Formats: sequence, structure tokens, C-alpha cells
Amino acid sequence: MSDATGGIPNARPVSFGQNVVNDAELRVIGDVRGKRTLEVGLFGTIPNCVALAQRGAKSIAVDPSAENIARARTATANSEVSVEFHRSEIADLGFLMSSTIDLALCVHQITMETDIARLFRQVHRVLKPEAGFVFALGHPAAAIFDGNDPFVRRAYGSNSPTIGELAMTLQRSNFSIDIMHELTPENDFRATVPSTLVVRARKLGS
Repeated sequence: MSDATGGIPNARPVSFGQNVVNDAELRVIGDVRGKRTLEVGLFGTIPNCVALAQRGAKSIAVDPSAENIARARTATANSEVSVEFHRSEIADLGFLMSSTIDLALCVHQITMETDIARLFRQVHRVLKPEAGFVFALGHPAAAIFDGNDPFVRRAYGSNSPTIGELAMTLQRSNFSIDIMHELTPENDFRATVPSTLVVRARKLGS
């Protein structure tokens, strides 16, 4: 399996959130050199689209916030890489032709308010056949607690899509899940449930 940074010195690994392992350990992204990648919603001060560009990808990013894009442009310039930015809602991918993206990445953008069926259909449309869709979100089990409070505060699925809902919507959108990681916070021995869910699904069909 290829190195998580593509063998490129000083390249940042893709992040899946604060206080959890990144792709240097999980290795779900793969070699992106020369491939077209799409970050669906900018994540982090130095967003993942920059990390992908550092690893040799033809990096594209979409985000609804002009402020987020402005910060990402600064990070891109400081990192001396090139990223193509588009401002739109994350499920509005009409600027991309069908079957042109090799990898889509969506980190901590999916919430209870997200129309996941529409998002997954749009990502499926722009991906090439068998291409990967990697997404991360707060673990649905963690959403029933408040931090490390050991008492359940809300019903499972009341403020986050459940794992079952995510899996069923992926299936209906013609994806096949091939990797799923449930990440616990690093160095937090009080954590009772995973904090982050990372999924990689493959596009089925054309």
C-alpha cells in the first residue's frame, strides 16, 4: 500500500477531525498523484484539499462560505500548491461533469440538517466508476452524550444520522461500503464511545 503522503516530503496527511488519528494511520485515501480529487466542504484551518494537492492531486474544493474559501486560498498560497475552488452548497455539484472525479472527501460536513440522499447522489454522479467516497462525521453514538458525561442525554438518531441511515442511503445511491472505522479520541481514557466515524464507499455502476 502506498505511503499516506504519497512519498512527498512535508506533505500533510488528510485529517478526519481533532484528537483522532489521521490518514497517516488509517490509509483510506490511497495514492492521489495525478488524480482529480474533490473536497466537499472545507475542513480545518489548512483544509484537506491542500493536503491532497501536496500529495500530487489535481485538487478541487467546494464550500458555501466565502470566508472559508478565502482562508483556504491563503492556506493554498502559503503551501505553494494549486486548488480549484467553487462556492456553492455541498450538494450542488453541477459545475462538475459526470464521472470525472477519482476521489471525493467530505469531513465533518454531514449533520442532521444535511440532505444525505441528495449529497450522496451528487457525489455518485461526479465520481468515476469504482472511485472512492470518503467521509467522516461525529459518531452517531457519541451524539447521545454531552462530552464525557456518562449519562445518556438524548435518543440515538435524534440529532445525528444513524449508522443504519447512512448505510441505507449509500446503498440506495448505488455505493458499496468497503471500509468503516470508529475512532476514539487519542489520549482520552474517559471516552465511553467512539467520537468519529470514517467511511469509505465505492461507486457502483456508471
